[in-house]
Amino acid sequence: MNLSSISGIGNQSLSVTLRGVVAVFFRHKRTMALCFLGIFTGAILCALLLPPSYRAETKILVKKERVDPVVSPEQSAPMVMKDSVSEEELNSEVELMSSEDVLRKVVVENGLDQTKSLLSKLGIHQSDEIRIAKAIRRLKSELSIEVVKKSNLISVGYESKNPKLAATVLSSLNAAYIQKHLEVHHPTGQAKFFDIETERYRKALEETEDELKAFDTTQGGVAPAAMRDLVLGKLNDFSADLHSTQAEIKATQTRIANLERQEGTTDQRLTTQMRKGDDPQVLQQLKGTLVTLELKRTELLTKFQPTYPLVVEIDKEIADTKATLAKEEGTPLHEETTDQNPTYGWINAELAKAKADLSGLQAKETALQATVSLYENNAKQLDEKGITQQDLLRTQKANEQNYLLYLKKGEEARIADALDQSNILNVTVTQAPYVPALPSRSPVLLAVVGLVLAGVVSVGVGFGLDYMDQSFRTPSEVTGELGIPVLAAVPHHVTADTGMVYGNDFVGGDGNGFGRTHEEEPVRLS
Repeated sequence: MNLSSISGIGNQSLSVTLRGVVAVFFRHKRTMALCFLGIFTGAILCALLLPPSYRAETKILVKKERVDPVVSPEQSAPMVMKDSVSEEELNSEVELMSSEDVLRKVVVENGLDQTKSLLSKLGIHQSDEIRIAKAIRRLKSELSIEVVKKSNLISVGYESKNPKLAATVLSSLNAAYIQKHLEVHHPTGQAKFFDIETERYRKALEETEDELKAFDTTQGGVAPAAMRDLVLGKLNDFSADLHSTQAEIKATQTRIANLERQEGTTDQRLTTQMRKGDDPQVLQQLKGTLVTLELKRTELLTKFQPTYPLVVEIDKEIADTKATLAKEEGTPLHEETTDQNPTYGWINAELAKAKADLSGLQAKETALQATVSLYENNAKQLDEKGITQQDLLRTQKANEQNYLLYLKKGEEARIADALDQSNILNVTVTQAPYVPALPSRSPVLLAVVGLVLAGVVSVGVGFGLDYMDQSFRTPSEVTGELGIPVLAAVPHHVTADTGMVYGNDFVGGDGNGFGRTHEEEPVRLS
């Protein structure tokens, strides 16, 4: 047996060397080789047996070039302008693209629900809705929809064994998504709604105009408001005349009361001469006077009523004359000469005039009151008619404004529909899906990946087994684990009868004696 004396090796620290790494490969070369061959063979089989998969891609640009007016009751609706597309808007379009109804259209159009499943092969029948729901879920998991970083692009990818089907599915997805975008952002039926409302307000406007024409015809073409102002002016004038007449009536009544009081205190006649004795001339004169008074009374009765003051006065004078005549005839001659009191006559004349004026003023007051009442009623009626006319005018103006508003909104809706029909939208397909010519999984690439994976895994397995091995293989391991110096090392030896290799034997000492350790587990040579 050859002994190798290793002096001072216990003082060296345990370190990883190239020799130790190579030794690991030699110790576990069989296991590592089997692991490498197994993984690489599996990768080769996958590359040969798996069918090729083709990936189609499309890209959609979200932009802000078209701004539609906001539907509002205002004539000029505010238009919100944004230069950039926000992250929320991009995410909304992504969710809109992957919505249930959009994917349902794609599934139905491309017959993805007709794919035979394991259950159908086993004879288990499924309803159409279940098959469509499963196809939608499968399509949603196979679709790759993501926003390209730092851009307004949405990238959509889909893999299939059939390259034409991959491109067709993405084309159907683009069409269904654009239609859904139109339904969400531009609901249909706006133009029809505005046309109906425009026609309704046009008829309402015509009816209001006809009512205004009929109203003007009944008023003779004169505006009630202007006519009311004229009537109010006349009413003010007549009211002033009425107040003035009422004041004159009060003044006349006061004057009549004063004249009547003065008349009561003033004698009607004054004695101008008195003489006693029988005087036939006096009697003759009294009779002549009596005749004159009676004639005068007859004349006054042709003009005035018996109650008129002059007539009453004449009656009184006649009575006085008769009494005087009777007295003269029954008594001795007593001559007395009288004459009418001029003051009493003036008072009587002024009283008669005042009473006549009072009657005229009272008649005027009655007429003015009737006129004022008439004008007041006319003013009230004209005011009510003016309110009615103003209501008609306001209704006409409101109907006209609504008619013009809906006419404008209808035109805006038709413009939006025309833009929709021309596909002038805020989303555009920048990259149309095309039929891929090359598969997305290359067999060579899969073989290379399998080769790299087999190498990494086999090396890892070898180092893992070596790490879990508890035996000593080098003097440095003995020194590191036991903390004693190694005096000698016996190399591997092979038994002739069994062909087994036994580990090293190490001899060492701790200063007080000698110790020996060795590896007992046999290893078969390859």
